[in-house]
Amino acid sequence: MATDRYGHDLYNGTSEAAAHLDRAVEALLFFRPEVTGAVDDLLETAPAAPVAQAFAAYLGVLGTEPADAAAARRRFEGFASGLDRSRLGPRERLHTAAAASLLAGDLRRGSALLEELTVACPRDALALFVGHQLDFLTGDALRLRDRIGGALSAWEEDDPHRGPLLGMYAFGLEEAGHYTHARETGSAAVERNCHDVWAIHAVVHTYEMQGRFAEGIAYLDARTGDWSEGNFLTVHNWWHYALYALEAGRTDTALGVYDAALHNGGSRGLAMELLDAAAMLWRFHLAGSDQTRRWEALADAWSARADPPFYAFNDVHAVMSYVGAGRVAEARRLIADRRRWLAEPGADRVTNHAMTAEIGLPVCEALVAHAAADHDTVVERLWPLRRRLHEFGGSHAQRDALQKTLLDAALRSGRHDTARVLISERTALRPHSPYNWLSTARLAESLGDAARAASARDRAGRLGRAGDLVSDRF
Repeated sequence: MATDRYGHDLYNGTSEAAAHLDRAVEALLFFRPEVTGAVDDLLETAPAAPVAQAFAAYLGVLGTEPADAAAARRRFEGFASGLDRSRLGPRERLHTAAAASLLAGDLRRGSALLEELTVACPRDALALFVGHQLDFLTGDALRLRDRIGGALSAWEEDDPHRGPLLGMYAFGLEEAGHYTHARETGSAAVERNCHDVWAIHAVVHTYEMQGRFAEGIAYLDARTGDWSEGNFLTVHNWWHYALYALEAGRTDTALGVYDAALHNGGSRGLAMELLDAAAMLWRFHLAGSDQTRRWEALADAWSARADPPFYAFNDVHAVMSYVGAGRVAEARRLIADRRRWLAEPGADRVTNHAMTAEIGLPVCEALVAHAAADHDTVVERLWPLRRRLHEFGGSHAQRDALQKTLLDAALRSGRHDTARVLISERTALRPHSPYNWLSTARLAESLGDAARAASARDRAGRLGRAGDLVSDRF
């Protein structure tokens, strides 16, 4: 029987198919677009191989594209209908069961099955990668960290794929709050392979979460050629660059990045790219910056998708776009559609049901309330959720747009005690963030404390001078 590079048997596969599998896994680990073609080649040479079919199913789910998931479901169901599972080994059975669970919308069960698989097969890089991405999509920071940490001891130091595992581990460490360890681990992965964009991304997150935007800018500038093209994370890492520029007060650079990389006439309209664009423009919205033209184009892109209920995190960013464009009626229609879906028989069998009911819809309602300047309602919706937002996925950096919305509403509604708590939390974690000190100034001004407001604005200004480090490429 043919085996892959890790020594796993490829059931119903040839040596040619195993080579395609190895090529596909290599591309997957480094977020290279070639993974799609490699999986197509794998399916062509080994259509009856359970791991090949599971791989294709995973790709159909991880992009959070409903149409891709539906196509993957049809293909996988055709394969599974003629499959004799009793003849499969434990690894093939678990891959098959995990793929079926994901295609049925049960992300958490699929995640658990892949974790079970990697306990027995800790060198199954496909299972580790997919499980890691599921932990991200479901906002499970501890499992994001420990799934990879639990497998690392099975990988030799000189294994070429230990590097991308370190990059994954670094991201899990960062999301779990271990910033120094995460940065060191991610940097070690980048030293092994300078094109490890997930590891670069993990290091970037550590700077973001500590408010160390000047170091983040310098880090990305020093490696632009390694991360800025030819991979699935290009747009997202440009989003991080724009976040740093915005924190530095370089709104011109942030908008330049937006137009060049985040959303423009040539954008593909993928959900994960559109949500980055929405999250960036929403920060401008909170700052009172009129971006009507950009909002209109982005809202059009979301509207053209006409997504069914699939992933609440995407829905929130679609609503952001409708609200930003002044198309509140469209935001309300999306909310009403999701409420109808929640009541449908069987809807509660998918992970997105709880994500939508408990997190997604209250957040969408808060965004609509913000557009109406109903800041009391914004606080009432978001305050109880502020420590639960991870339950509908994304990273801390992505969800910070919602934390800032809560803070903005607390300030605007005159809830000074609430605002003080939120600002205190932020400045304790990110003392170098100009945004946090500007928020301190806003609170002081609303309390009539001119001296404290001036001091906070001065501190924000001094910190913001690091914006001089931002390049003038845009």
